[in-house]
Amino acid sequence: MTDSTTPAVTGALNEPVASGAPGTAFLDVRDLKVHFPTEDGLVKSVDGLSFTLEKGKTLGIVGESGSGKSVTSLGIMGLHRVGQYGRQRARISGEIWLDGKELLSSPEDEVRKLRGREIAMIFQDPLSAMHPYFTVGKQIAEAYRVHNKADKKAARKRAVDLLDRVGIPEPHKRVDSYPHEFSGGMRQRAMIAMALVNNPELLIADEPTTALDVTVQAQILDLIRDLQKEFGSAVIMITHDLGVVAEMADDLLVMYGGRCVERGSAEKVFYEPRHPYTW
Repeated sequence: MTDSTTPAVTGALNEPVASGAPGTAFLDVRDLKVHFPTEDGLVKSVDGLSFTLEKGKTLGIVGESGSGKSVTSLGIMGLHRVGQYGRQRARISGEIWLDGKELLSSPEDEVRKLRGREIAMIFQDPLSAMHPYFTVGKQIAEAYRVHNKADKKAARKRAVDLLDRVGIPEPHKRVDSYPHEFSGGMRQRAMIAMALVNNPELLIADEPTTALDVTVQAQILDLIRDLQKEFGSAVIMITHDLGVVAEMADDLLVMYGGRCVERGSAEKVFYEPRHPYTW
């Protein structure tokens, strides 16, 4: 295994990021560090990660389990800020610029208003991400009403429309089903509907095809691609499946040990990899 502290990078995305105001990129992550204090010492889950992403483009982030992919996505969503169950908060530093606004220095209330509207996330396990006591339709409608002045009837109609959009059969009936009544593929589609209910400008998909059969995987990827074309969203695709990013990504970032070891265009990284870990 190679030393992750000596990155060899490819492509224009690897040029140093200047300090100060953000450039033209819709998402600009600069020197992001997410460290967790533990009884055994400081765990550096993400340790100096930088990348940019334009609207309408897809960035694939790949790496083995524990490389920091999901921690990065939660950092962008601002979900490391809340200390739960008495645990000490993560130590986060760096800059995350979204459409000219720096998120890490923004108050939590402001970031909460952006979450679900400007930024949305498809979580890895929809069964645990969705509340088991509420119907799928109620949860999608709630996500819509949080950011829009809509009554329950309008929000329910929006939920039915989104379920139909993502290919749920008989959406007017399934809107009243509970998450456990959906198959794995249908739950993933419902999660996508919830993420897209407010037409977010940035969509983060964390292992969106994990534990799905090959046919359903292809359908989910086609769905994300079609919706991206329709809404013009920027997409971050987090996975350890190189086949997924080969099909979906415009650019590719390879992570190991919380750091980027190589990044560039997907074609460049696939066919002309420079770092031994990428090989």
